[in-house]
Amino acid sequence: MRPRTKTQVAADLADFISSSPSSYHATATAAARFEAAGFLQLDEREKWSLEPGQSHYVIRDGAIIAWRTPASKVGVSEAGADEPSSDSSELFSNSGGPPGTVPGFRVFGSHTDSPAFKLKPGEEFTAEGTRQIGVEIYGGPLLNSWLDRELALAGQLSLADGSVVLAQTPPIARIPQLAIHLDRQVNDGLTLDKQRHTTPIIGLAGLAEADVIEILAASAEVDPEQVVGHDVYTIPVQSPGLFGAQEEFFAAPRLDNLLSVHAGVSALVDVDAASLDSVALFAGFDHEEIGSSSRSGACGPFLADVTERIIASMLPASTRSDYLAALASSICVSSDAGHAAHPNYPERHDPHVRPRLGGGPLLKLNAQQRYATDAVGTAAWSQACARAGVEYQNFVSNNAMPCGSTIGPLTATRLGMTTVDVGPALYSMHSAREMVAIEDVVSLGAAAKAFLQG
Repeated sequence: MRPRTKTQVAADLADFISSSPSSYHATATAAARFEAAGFLQLDEREKWSLEPGQSHYVIRDGAIIAWRTPASKVGVSEAGADEPSSDSSELFSNSGGPPGTVPGFRVFGSHTDSPAFKLKPGEEFTAEGTRQIGVEIYGGPLLNSWLDRELALAGQLSLADGSVVLAQTPPIARIPQLAIHLDRQVNDGLTLDKQRHTTPIIGLAGLAEADVIEILAASAEVDPEQVVGHDVYTIPVQSPGLFGAQEEFFAAPRLDNLLSVHAGVSALVDVDAASLDSVALFAGFDHEEIGSSSRSGACGPFLADVTERIIASMLPASTRSDYLAALASSICVSSDAGHAAHPNYPERHDPHVRPRLGGGPLLKLNAQQRYATDAVGTAAWSQACARAGVEYQNFVSNNAMPCGSTIGPLTATRLGMTTVDVGPALYSMHSAREMVAIEDVVSLGAAAKAFLQG
């Protein structure tokens, strides 16, 4: 079982976030936790042979999908008597409904990426006696929050032999803000040019001993001459931690959306396969912050590929119709960060629906289907929260404010699953350091487990 007290959950989440500076590291961190719980890794390039009660995971770039299948199932005989079955064909021909049906999936979905600055290709350069690196804005970060913070670089390096390694440097970079003496109107409105004003400094021009690729290669213990490509991002290095008068708050980078990843991973590890009636599945997609249109994003085929292969392997005689029937009896919870009503900007929120920090996970609704929640999904989330013994709260946007979106509508559109959008309430979303009530972290994890358990 994962830790359950607030202090233990905070420490566990802090460890998870610190170990996951990039989406590639996040999948590795999740995989390590699954491995420790007895999950077996599968290779997408190989044929799968699955058995009832097994737990598996598969990684595609910066995304990961893991699942537990029911350990056993009571089938229904022709005479109507209950009889246990361990054969996979019988298990799945009698699961989740009348004889002849196939099991559905209970999917807890999230994303592994967060807003940042991505290292551009090319050599570093010098300006005014400093060494600098070119970066490109990834997603929609609150740019001012990244100023005057020590930054590390983390991500993956591809090598000449085709292999890929993870890299993470010490704090080597900083984006220094212009002093107020040189911009007397800065407190009346800060304007940052995305090209000129967000370029990190990594050293003094006259002291160069290693360039940025050499530093990254050294952190991964590989020959820099073998590095042929990279997906590397800036990472704030301040450690996550509790704060507040009663330590009721938790601050960290990448809470959007590693908090949900952590909840889903922990919940699936704790699920009891012996009492499952559906396949319990966790999906952590990459590239949500830039639209999810990639082979490892929610718009891509990853979840469809994995779920179809699960059905095909567990029920060798299954047809395409059987797979579609499985999807029709499935449900997905899309968990992504949402906004708590801000005490300093109350006018930015709906005047009557006022979610609070510490009030429980959000149920996110939007008439334009920017969130996929409908009445059916609402009932499913309500039941999960009731089983977990936690309260949830509704979230809707102010009509005058554009609403963001999540992997929820994408999953619903691509696979046709009933999908409900939920998530933790945050302040400072997309800041280099976001904050949440630790009570909401505990509640989301409990609700996630209750949902996956079914």
